[in-house]
Amino acid sequence: MLVDAHCHLGDGAFDADRDAALMRARAARVSHVVVIGGTLAESERAVALARARAGLSATAGLHPHEARTWSPELAARLRDLLALPEVVALGETGLDYHYDHSPRDAQRHAFEAQLALGAATGKPVVVHAREADDDTAAMLRSAGAPVVLHSFSSGRRVVEAGLAIGAYFSFSGMITFKNWSPSVPLTAYPPDRLLVETDAPYLAPVPHRGGRNEPAFVRAVAEGLARARGDALEMIERQTTENAARVFGTRIATTL
Repeated sequence: MLVDAHCHLGDGAFDADRDAALMRARAARVSHVVVIGGTLAESERAVALARARAGLSATAGLHPHEARTWSPELAARLRDLLALPEVVALGETGLDYHYDHSPRDAQRHAFEAQLALGAATGKPVVVHAREADDDTAAMLRSAGAPVVLHSFSSGRRVVEAGLAIGAYFSFSGMITFKNWSPSVPLTAYPPDRLLVETDAPYLAPVPHRGGRNEPAFVRAVAEGLARARGDALEMIERQTTENAARVFGTRIATTL
């Protein structure tokens, strides 16, 4: 079985066929899906989905695109959500200097606050990092909670910072793209720190590229990771599922 470690299942792209998509995931031997929150509304939606169906867990956090909205009131509400049994992680948070939808100082402030909140609540922190390697690497080194580097594609500095703190590296469908050019080979990552994800509805892997992504397609990601590392698919299935349970907790054992 496989765990989709990062999926925006609450996105409107799934409104017409969410249940059917989860049935297809189960048929593809996906056992559990971590539903991501990147705003307060998305986080509350993720919690509602996780409460309604077995095999789902939620996260709660503020995406760097929305960092300008960070406030003490939002922090307090996220703390409340993180206390819920359905919520297995904080995030996604982090830094995105590609789009700069929020000012960079606001992004750093919100990221630092959420790293501290993760440490205070004992929840791992799901990190989005794009074109912000220096600041991401520097801030990761002071993280007081486990870290999941989602849809990982950053450079060597972030790889080294992640390895230094025992972070988990979660790979998406990007590793199946012809233009994928990793900063270090996928064989360099410790097996006990590997995760697979879809980031659905985005980043559909080959052979589904160009269409809507969905949790069932995490199998194509696992197959790509196995090929790149020269590992048996069964080993990737087992290892990434064990890793997901270690970082996100026992709720991952519940199945679709």
